[in-house]
Amino acid sequence: MTSARSIAALVMAFLSLPVLASAETTVFHDGWKLASTCSGIGAVTADGAAVSKTDFDDTSWIATSIPSTVVAAQVKAKLLPDPYFSDNLRKLPGMSYPVGHNFANLPMPDDSPYRCGWWYRKTFSAPASGKGAHAWLHFGGINYRGELWVNGHHIADKNQIAGAYRTYDFDVTSALEPGRENTVAVEVFAPTEKDLGINWVDWNPAPPDKDMGLWGDVDLVSTGSVTLRSPMATTHFTDGTLQAAEVTVYAELHNAADHVVDATVSGTVAGVAITQAVTLQPNEDKTVIFTPAHYTALRIEHPKPWWPAQMGDPHLEQLKMEVAVSGVKTDGQSTEFGLREVTSELTANGSRLFRVNGKPILIRGAGWSQDMLLRNDPQRLREQIRMVGDMHLNSIRLEGKLESEDFFRLTDQHGILVMLGWCCCDHWEKWETWTNEDRKIAAASLRDQLLRLRQHPSLLVWLNGSDNAPPADVERSYLDVEASVHWPTPIIASASATDTVNSGSSGVKMTGPYDYVEPSYWYVDSKFGGAYGFNTETSPGPAIPSLASRKLFLKEPEAWPPAAEWSLHYGGGEFKDLNVFDGAMTAIYEKPASAADYERIAQTMTYDSERAMFEAYSRNKYSSTGVVQWMLNNAWPSMIWHLYDYNLDADAGYFAVKRACEPLHIQYSYDDRSVVVVNSTYTPTSALHASIRVHNLEWNQVYASDRMVSLAPDSVQQLIVLPESLYTGSERILFVSLTLVDSEGKEVSRNFYWVPVMLTTFDFTRTDYTHTPASRYEDLSALTHLAPAKLEVHAETASSAHAVKITLSNPSNALAFQVHADMRTPEGALVAPVLWSDNWIELAPGESTTLIAELPEASEPHSTAHPVIEISGWNVAPIKVDTHGD
Repeated sequence: MTSARSIAALVMAFLSLPVLASAETTVFHDGWKLASTCSGIGAVTADGAAVSKTDFDDTSWIATSIPSTVVAAQVKAKLLPDPYFSDNLRKLPGMSYPVGHNFANLPMPDDSPYRCGWWYRKTFSAPASGKGAHAWLHFGGINYRGELWVNGHHIADKNQIAGAYRTYDFDVTSALEPGRENTVAVEVFAPTEKDLGINWVDWNPAPPDKDMGLWGDVDLVSTGSVTLRSPMATTHFTDGTLQAAEVTVYAELHNAADHVVDATVSGTVAGVAITQAVTLQPNEDKTVIFTPAHYTALRIEHPKPWWPAQMGDPHLEQLKMEVAVSGVKTDGQSTEFGLREVTSELTANGSRLFRVNGKPILIRGAGWSQDMLLRNDPQRLREQIRMVGDMHLNSIRLEGKLESEDFFRLTDQHGILVMLGWCCCDHWEKWETWTNEDRKIAAASLRDQLLRLRQHPSLLVWLNGSDNAPPADVERSYLDVEASVHWPTPIIASASATDTVNSGSSGVKMTGPYDYVEPSYWYVDSKFGGAYGFNTETSPGPAIPSLASRKLFLKEPEAWPPAAEWSLHYGGGEFKDLNVFDGAMTAIYEKPASAADYERIAQTMTYDSERAMFEAYSRNKYSSTGVVQWMLNNAWPSMIWHLYDYNLDADAGYFAVKRACEPLHIQYSYDDRSVVVVNSTYTPTSALHASIRVHNLEWNQVYASDRMVSLAPDSVQQLIVLPESLYTGSERILFVSLTLVDSEGKEVSRNFYWVPVMLTTFDFTRTDYTHTPASRYEDLSALTHLAPAKLEVHAETASSAHAVKITLSNPSNALAFQVHADMRTPEGALVAPVLWSDNWIELAPGESTTLIAELPEASEPHSTAHPVIEISGWNVAPIKVDTHGD
C-alpha cells in the first residue's frame, strides 16, 4: 500500500486527497477544447510544452465542457451519430470488438482512433495571490492515464496520473501567471485490457474509447499553506433509546509549506463548537480527530437522527470546519451529515443483517448504472432518485460506478441507502496478474474514493470485491486503507458467498437468477436465488420497453419478428438473446403474433415475477435480509434488467415493485397459499380490515374471507391459508383479490393475482447462474381469451397544475385485466417520467378507481403542455382521452 504522502512525493506538492468544496474554488466546466494525437488530418503533433502555451492555436479543435469523455464530446459536437440509436454504436470507428463481448478485457483495435492520446486544453485567468497562497488543480476523475502541463510546465506524467478512480490535487502555484491568461493541457490515454478501468460487464456494450477522458470535475482551488479536506462526523448512540449521540469528527490536513506550521482547526458540528491546535511538519499529511472523550460537548443529548425514508425522517445536520495559521484562515470546508449509525451482523442462518440506529432493516434495492458515456444530467438524476423513492425502494447498489457528489447529496436528502464497491469481470478481479503498480493504483483509488464519500449518511456498506473476494494480501491492503480513513460503515469482502481469512463470512449470496423465472420460484427455491439470506443481485431478466420508448432508439420498433437491431439492445455474454424469456412466454401464455402482443405479454410476465421476488423476501424477513434487483436502470436503451427504461419510462416491473414494497402491504404466497400482511414501517398499526376474495375465470366468486388485523412494527403476520380444495377442482386459474383498509375506511393496500392451480415445476439439477429452467410450465393461456371488458374513462387536471386525475370505471360484466395508462403527446410520442399513483391494474365488474399522474418537469422531448392519456389492457379496447376532459 502506498500512503498519500509517498504518492505526493512523485510530483511537487502533489496530493491524492479530494476536494469537496472550498470558498475559493473556480469550476473549470466550460471553455475546453479537445483534439487527437492520432496520425492523419488535424492530428496534434506538438508536444505538451507547446500545447500548454497560451499562444497555441486550437481553433480547429472540438469545443467541449467538462466532465466529458472523448466520445461524449464528439457526439455532443455532432461529429458522431447518436450511438444509442439502432445500430449506430456498432458503426462508430473502433467498434470492431465482437457483439456481446466485454470490451474491457480486449485490446483496443490497432486502427482505433482512441488508441492514441487525446488532448484536453483550456485557457483561463489566474487570480492574483498573496504571500503563502497556493493554487491547486483538482481532477475528480481521469480515465485512464494522463500527462498534465500548465503554461509549458510539465506537472505530472502518465505514471503519476494513472487510475480511473483516482482523484488528484496538483500544486500549480509556481506554474501560474497571476493576472494573465494561463493554459492547462491534459493528454489522456485510454485504459488497456490490463488496467483498472471502467467496465460495463454484460449490462450493455462499451463505447469505442472505453470512456477515456476527463470524466470528473476539474477545479482551480486557492488556499493558504495548510489545506483541510474530507471532513466527516460519525455517530455512536449510547443505547437503544437514541437519546444520546457520541459524535467523532475527522478532517485531513496537509502542510504545503517547506517549514513547520502551527495551525488551529475549528468548526461547528450540529451546532457544537470545536477547536484544536495542530503542529504540522513540512509537507506533512495528518488526520485531525475530535472525540467525545476529549470534547464533551460532542456527546449530544436528544439528537435528531437521520433515517432511511421508510424508517423515519432523513434529517441532515451541518458540519463546518476551517484551518487557520497565525489567525488567518487558509482553507475551509462544509458538508451536510446525518446523526446515524450503521452496523451489521450475521443472523442464525448466516445472513448479513444491517441495522440503522440499532433497528434492523430489510434491504430492498436495485442496481444503478451511470450513462454509458458517463454524461451528467442534473435534472435526469433528480428524476431518477425521485422514482426510486416512488417505488419505496430503500437502497441502491453501485458496482464500480461511483457516481457524482450530486448523486450522494440526493440519496442523503431522500433517505436512500447506498451499497458501493468495486466492479467484477475485468482486471479489477484478475488479481493473479496484478503488477506492483496495479496494487498501488488500487489502494490509492480506494483511498481517494473513500475520502471523497465517507461523510454521506446514505452510505450502507463498502464491498471490496463483487463476484469474487480479493485474495488475502489485496484484501489486507484494502482493509488497511479503510482503517486509515476511518470508514464509518460495514465492510464486506464481496457481493458473493465467500469467506476470507481477514473478514470471515460475507453473509451474502450472488446465486442468480438473472433471466426469467416464474413467480413461484422465489418462494420454492431454497438453494439458489430464492427468498432467504441476502441476495446482492438477482432478477427475472428482460424488461421490454413500450412502443413509444422503442421509437426513440429503434428504426423498426414494431418489426415482427424483431429486426436484427433489437438484439444489439439486449445484454452481453449469456444474455445476448432473450430465448429463456421468449420460450417461457410461448409455453405459459401464447406465441405472440406481433410486437404489440409481445410487449403486452412481456410486461405482464415482468410484473408477475418482479412482484413475487420482492414479496417473497418481504414475507421471509429476517430469514431473508436483503434483495437487490439487477438492475434499476440502464446505461443505454436496453431490453433487459431495468425497472424504468433509459428514457425514464416506467415499465410494469416498476409498478410491481412499487406495490410489493409499499409501507403496509397485503400479499399472496405461492408456496403455501397463505395471505400475509407486511408492515414495513416502524410503528404499530391496528384496526385494519383485510378482505380476501377468490374468483374463477368466469368471475364467479369461489371463496371469501374477512379478517381484522393489528400489526407490530416491522413485522409480518399470516392471516389465512387458502383451502387446498380451491386448487384441486376443475379451475385452471384463480383470481385472488386482496385489500387492506384502515379504521377510517381508507384503502392502504390492494393486490390482485392470477394464480395457476398447477405451478411451474423447476428442474433444479439444471440450474446455472442465469436461471433455473422449468421441467413443466404452468398454464396461463386462458388469460389470452378473457371476455372483453368495457371501460369508461374521465381525465381532469388535479389540484396540482403538474398532475392529472384519471377515473376508470368498469360497467361491464367482465374483469378488465392488466389495465394500464400511458401519457403521450398528441402525436403519440413518449412523455416521461410520469409518476403514476398505480398502474397495470385490474378492475372488477362494476368497480371504479382513480389514478393520479404527476407530470415531468417541462423540457423537450420528454414532456408536453397538452398530453393525452392512452388506456389499454389485455381485454380492453384502447381508449385515448385528452387531459382537459373526456
